[in-house]
Amino acid sequence: MSHLIFRRSSLLLAVSAALFLVGCDGGDDSRTAQSQYLGGVYGNTPVSTSAPRDSVSYWDGDGMPGKPSVKIKLAEQRAYFYKGGQLVGISQLSTGREGMGTSTGSFSIIQKDQNHVSSLYGDYVDSADNVVVANVDVSKDPKPPGTHFKGAPMPYFMRIVGGTGMHAGYLPGYPASHGCIRMPEFMAENFFRSVSVGTPVTISR
Repeated sequence: MSHLIFRRSSLLLAVSAALFLVGCDGGDDSRTAQSQYLGGVYGNTPVSTSAPRDSVSYWDGDGMPGKPSVKIKLAEQRAYFYKGGQLVGISQLSTGREGMGTSTGSFSIIQKDQNHVSSLYGDYVDSADNVVVANVDVSKDPKPPGTHFKGAPMPYFMRIVGGTGMHAGYLPGYPASHGCIRMPEFMAENFFRSVSVGTPVTISR
């Protein structure tokens, strides 16, 4: 009986994680609190108890010479970072979910914004920054009187194409975004420091 209760509890946690997905600029579901948005996985210390332990991500790129490049493999849910053709880091990911998959092809970084926020998804807050209506889509949800829109944060945003980019985000252990490429915050920070506008990014299945 206790084993059955444990399994049911685990299922409830997994369902809860699925409900707290977060958004990309102009296309992701930002229905989560900032702590979960940033969290999910910080190295080996999950912020959410339902998030998987990250045994994949590492960074050895500091001080390494060579031109940077990124290869993203959707089937593996991993990003590979190279300098001068040498692998210096791997990151666990959560990319576009079914029906809203991350585009494949050869791209490059077209914008960097360390403190990027969504222009479409977030919360309606009052003058004291208290959330009045959470998890809104400004294109669909009416704004209550006396409130203003506060976009969902997407730290260390590295735009690749359209509204799609790499950034720190919640990692539930499966493809969960509307196209963006989420990674642990410490990996997003390392990637952000090491790329520049024009850095090539290849995305494959």
